[in-house]
Amino acid sequence: MRLARDEEDAGALPDAIVSHPLWRLAPAALRPYVQLARVDRPVGWWLLLLPCWQSSALASASLHALPDFWSLSLFFIGAIVMRGAGSTYNDLVDRDIDARVTRTKGRPLASGRVTIRAAWWFIFVQCLIGLGVLLSFNRLTIALGFLSPLIVLLYPFAKRFTSWPQAILGMAFGYGGLLGWTATTGSLDAPALLMYLAAIFWTIGYDTIYALQDIADDERAGVKSTARLFGEKIRLAVGLLYAGSALAAALAVYFSRSGVFAWGGVIAFSAHLAWQVAQTHEDNDPSTALRLFRSNRDAGLLMFAGFVIQSLTAPVL
Repeated sequence: MRLARDEEDAGALPDAIVSHPLWRLAPAALRPYVQLARVDRPVGWWLLLLPCWQSSALASASLHALPDFWSLSLFFIGAIVMRGAGSTYNDLVDRDIDARVTRTKGRPLASGRVTIRAAWWFIFVQCLIGLGVLLSFNRLTIALGFLSPLIVLLYPFAKRFTSWPQAILGMAFGYGGLLGWTATTGSLDAPALLMYLAAIFWTIGYDTIYALQDIADDERAGVKSTARLFGEKIRLAVGLLYAGSALAAALAVYFSRSGVFAWGGVIAFSAHLAWQVAQTHEDNDPSTALRLFRSNRDAGLLMFAGFVIQSLTAPVL
């Protein structure tokens, strides 16, 4: 039994979930691609997906309609493959830096287990699936969707010239705040812009917490981050970012003229973020920082649940 467990964990990265079925069942030859796509770290695609789901559900609630389950399903597929494509591209650009950071030196490209050529082909296949998903939406959503890769292409380079790479990541990960709304309504309205802003602030906050895992290695490698920038004031900074996210989400609910369940979702989301702030410190150990970062899936699901319940009840209330 012990030998089987050791074989299962062999090659796993420090922040991976080794119990994930796609990791356990994947043949050895495919495991590096599971890692490139971050399938063994599912919180990433959850955090890309949730702004899409939240905005779509709020749009349905504003229309007094049931949730748009077709769009929600498409976003689910799209988030997984585009998170995988973006992560593979990120690892291509950062392979030399990753090799100098303890947490990332075992990544497939940094360790040489996957060739550059193979990684580019893997990106192409994932983007092709993502394109198929995008073309299933309305014209406005398709047009907006074609703009998002410009942000993704910039992100890996941001840490080299700015202490705010998390802001670029926020613009990329929060983009679903626009797409979820337009996919459901066919228009770009104030609540969509506010949901996008909420997602940007939220992403900067949780990725600052995530960056605490690498702060010592980042200093040695010359990599910039908001975790390094905020230093001793990190709790205050994350608190302000999360407050901005909660306020923007509340304004989105207000302008969408949604009801009590939508407000409940924002309150539950805000309470979870407040709990995270209380646990955040400059000297958080890596395991605590990772746990707090991962908990944002639950924070996002709380807000989504409120919006979905509002949408489900709106047609009958």
